[in-house]
Amino acid sequence: MKKFSMKPWVASTMALFLLSGCYNQPGLVKDNSYERTKTGAALGAVTGALIGYNTKGHDKGQRALIGGLLGAALGGAAGYSLDKQANEVANALGTGVNNDPLAALDPRKDIIVSKYPNYVKMIFRDKMMFATNSATLQPNAQYKINKVATLLERYPQTIVGIAGFTDNQGSFSYNQKLSKARAVSVAKILGKRNQVKIKGCSYAKPIAPNDTAQNRALNRRVEVYLYSDASKMTDPCR
Repeated sequence: MKKFSMKPWVASTMALFLLSGCYNQPGLVKDNSYERTKTGAALGAVTGALIGYNTKGHDKGQRALIGGLLGAALGGAAGYSLDKQANEVANALGTGVNNDPLAALDPRKDIIVSKYPNYVKMIFRDKMMFATNSATLQPNAQYKINKVATLLERYPQTIVGIAGFTDNQGSFSYNQKLSKARAVSVAKILGKRNQVKIKGCSYAKPIAPNDTAQNRALNRRVEVYLYSDASKMTDPCR
């Protein structure tokens, strides 16, 4: 084969274009983002390695390795989808995706899953999560968080943001300390394979006015954010 000059990153970009047609093949399960991510990474790695190997230079192995790694990253990113991940998370938690912010006001809903342009967001009601003034997860909440953790094992590239919220009862410093401790208890489960950012928001950013017991129970909550890009992370307390 005739050799030609090409940088490894160029080879990997070409690999991405080559494998893009594979996503339209009927044999690929398009509704499973894990399979699309895995298949994209595999195809990108193989194609990038082959192109890298056949470029001009002294170290074929190094070019193949770099081309394969970059191709895998680009291919995996092409298969990744926040929309699909939101659906998978909602299914694992036994609910649906609901982007209506007022859905959280329904007292029958312990968990709300929403999809935004840069992240997937889960709201876990405090009443289901913790006993009063406790940072220890209730058994049902631990079961739910473990289901999310199992799902995230498929997405080690996902960055997890966790924020604890309390109501406006009591001192600000105590509430902030409690809310952060609650976020930490969730992070201990979700942070086994994923990068985690923790925030204690005290009673900032209420969903509803703190004027009834029901609303206060709603505002005492834990929110979990799933990001695919660290640069898109926002402050959950604002």
